[in-house]
Amino acid sequence: MSGPVGGDQLGGETGGGDAGGSGPSGGGPGGLDALLVCLQLTDSAFPSGFYTLSHGLEGYAQAKAVTPDTMPDLLTDLLRHSVGPGDATALALAHRAATAGDWELLAEVDERLHATKLNRELRLASTRTGRQLLDIARESLGGEPLERYAALVADKRAPGSQAVAAGVAYAAAGVPAEQALAGDLFAFCTSFVGAALRLRLTDHRKAQVVLRSVAPVLQDVIRAALARELADLGGCVPVADAMSGRHERAEARLFMS
Repeated sequence: MSGPVGGDQLGGETGGGDAGGSGPSGGGPGGLDALLVCLQLTDSAFPSGFYTLSHGLEGYAQAKAVTPDTMPDLLTDLLRHSVGPGDATALALAHRAATAGDWELLAEVDERLHATKLNRELRLASTRTGRQLLDIARESLGGEPLERYAALVADKRAPGSQAVAAGVAYAAAGVPAEQALAGDLFAFCTSFVGAALRLRLTDHRKAQVVLRSVAPVLQDVIRAALARELADLGGCVPVADAMSGRHERAEARLFMS
């Protein structure tokens, strides 16, 4: 009768591994642990409610202002002119503030991002998902930055926006800002394309083509977000704002935004 299966019997190693080390596959900045945090926080199973959003797409669909052919272009435009200058920039600034322990700046970033969201629907979606993310991240990740930010939200000195909560969570876990932005922006794209699937604006195969084709845009958006300062926070998408306003008053909706 054979004994217990050990690491040597599986062709691996037992003990003395580098699982918690700080090398390329360890827990150092940008290492394997940082990647695992990104995967966890951006997974569709993470219960923040982020994947219940269409990010304005349902409003466009209801107005018949988007087609399967134009949906990828709409995603690109939102990344460049809305999400990039807005949420992505706020995430980068929040990450910077949390890393430096500048809680006043963190609160100001949150307030400014909240103010750039012109419709009640957008503000509510941001704060609902942000506060849920904050609550779960405090329990699963922990760390002083999350506790300090939670205190600001509890004291009503910060709204608790999703992008800011994400930036603080990534900073608390030691995830570099560039990697944090890549994870969160790709999650936005996945959520947007997932909404397109449910709205019959794409199919599963084409959705994967869209996600891959948007990679160069994501790289540009990430570089720009990392370079912006607080005064530059905020996008300009008047048509998207109008569509969100229509969606907020729609009689029937599949998505929260």
